[in-house]
Amino acid sequence: MTANTIVSSNNLICLVGGAKIENLSLSADFPFVDSFVGVDGGADHLLDAGLAPAAVIGDLDSLSDLARATFAAVLCHISEQETTDFEKALIRVAAPAVLALGFTGGRIDHGLAVLNVMARYPERAILLVDQDDVSFIAKRDGTDLTLPAGCRISLMPLADVRVTASGLRWPFADMCLAPAGKTSSSNAAAGGPIHIETDGPLLITLPQAYLQTALKAAARVE
Repeated sequence: MTANTIVSSNNLICLVGGAKIENLSLSADFPFVDSFVGVDGGADHLLDAGLAPAAVIGDLDSLSDLARATFAAVLCHISEQETTDFEKALIRVAAPAVLALGFTGGRIDHGLAVLNVMARYPERAILLVDQDDVSFIAKRDGTDLTLPAGCRISLMPLADVRVTASGLRWPFADMCLAPAGKTSSSNAAAGGPIHIETDGPLLITLPQAYLQTALKAAARVE
């Protein structure tokens, strides 16, 4: 927790952004979430779902008048424009892990900006979730998970990194991956334990059905 912390929890917090959220029920699909935080216009998704946010954080330029009035008591206006609304919210919540929902499927520059933030905060357990996928940054001290044989797993570098990955259909050791070079975007589980080591920001993406597996794998030890 820092002096800037607005919302703190010992459990999972979900940041809800303004991008379209399809075929997901915030309350039914994420019952393990301790509290929700609206990120600017994402508060309208919470309003539609009948959920009261712990806070609404951002520059608030995309917030509807109805959400602004309904959640007036928890609005946190951050006017500076040096950071995105996603980063404004992330650095003001304290939790063991953060789900980020409503940040994909819209403008590509917004999606890339979210990945940029995730790469710059590798110490945070951030899980980017939509109806298809869950993505998180691999831990520097090694990431372990178990998936059934054939399950899709993608390893996408967000910087030039050296990666060793075992337990995959196409394993590799000490390989250089780069955003403008080699990636491992369409790999699959061999069945059994998977171990991944990286020296920099590496995005792991799994099918959304394995969200609980991703939560366990992404957990940072304090």
